[in-house]
Amino acid sequence: MDWQKGLRTAIEIVAVCAVSAGAAGVNACENPLYLTLDTGHMEVAPLMADVLNRQGVKATFFAANERTKVGDGSLGTHWAAWWKARGSEGHEFASHTFDHAYWRADVPGAAPRFRIRPSAGALQGKDLVWDAPAYCGQLDQANARLQDMTGKKPLPLFRAPGGRTSTPLLAAAKACGYAHVGWASAGFLGDELPSESFSNTALLAKALRDIRAGDILVAHLGIWSRKDPWAPAVLEPLIVGLKAKGFCFATLREHPAYKSWIAAR
Repeated sequence: MDWQKGLRTAIEIVAVCAVSAGAAGVNACENPLYLTLDTGHMEVAPLMADVLNRQGVKATFFAANERTKVGDGSLGTHWAAWWKARGSEGHEFASHTFDHAYWRADVPGAAPRFRIRPSAGALQGKDLVWDAPAYCGQLDQANARLQDMTGKKPLPLFRAPGGRTSTPLLAAAKACGYAHVGWASAGFLGDELPSESFSNTALLAKALRDIRAGDILVAHLGIWSRKDPWAPAVLEPLIVGLKAKGFCFATLREHPAYKSWIAAR
């Protein structure tokens, strides 16, 4: 396959760069990065898991029950064994709202309410108004499903779809036990962008150039709209290249902004 040939070439390039840069002299443990992966159509999920295993990288998965190319949703029965395997490998998990529900706006009033549009589930594409308990219920539902499948308690964190939030939404989620996680500007790996304008080669080069220690990185387990898939073609050369620059990878359990919050719950 073309992506496999490109992958081999990219890995060879970054390996050569590692030698020329003398990266072995850098203590990787002093330069952590935090790879986070949101759900998607899941077609590339097995290949991405292979890369993570081969490279010894632990990620934090933010999961919603999104529509998939194969099976009954990304948190459905079809993918349960895949999630169980990730749990046994030591990855971490957190909520992405069960129905991948986008915050659209706050609703004025004494109690917090939000305009929401799910992109999955029975109410996909509908404009809804949820109060704080309804939103928290969506966070809890995703976490309960993750725990059932992985056998591991998810982190008390969440990522709002699209990263779209408001101050009242964040306060409501925190009141029911969830801290929000975004990503660094350089950590937006670009897998949602159109491949006609943002090639895999260009996205890889940009990430290797701009990512800094402490950054939270974000990519997805498959993006429907991108014609030339970002994963797994970019994932392995990116990891290899970042390691060559002296970076290491940790889960959000170890992130200084969230470590105390997680330990207290």
